[in-house]
Amino acid sequence: MSDIPEHLYYTEEHEYVGETDEESVFVVGITDYAQGELGDIVYVELPRVGTHFDRMEVFGVIEAVKAVSDLYCPIAGEVVEINEAIDLDPALVNGDPYGDGWMIKLRAEDDDALEGLMSPEDYESHIDG
Repeated sequence: MSDIPEHLYYTEEHEYVGETDEESVFVVGITDYAQGELGDIVYVELPRVGTHFDRMEVFGVIEAVKAVSDLYCPIAGEVVEINEAIDLDPALVNGDPYGDGWMIKLRAEDDDALEGLMSPEDYESHIDG
């Protein structure tokens, strides 16, 4: 059973979005389900701070022993921070995808940035379906 925190929003491609203490800034990473499907993560390519992405545009690449996958930006916005710790230790994504394994922080372009994302219940149905 995958961990699906109640306070986050999700995409069909298995990214999550969470609110931060800063207004209009959101944290993005991959879900527990996604890291479990990928297996041992060996490399994560992240964008530069200041890069702008549209909703569901590829923002990076994650490489595991089993597969290489694109990372999709769940909301439109500008990267304000990247998690440099996963550059040194990509396994953080496996060990703590919702904590130390976060990937980027985005300043949302729109006030309704979370519209169209899945609730925890919808995401659970998606991965169980």
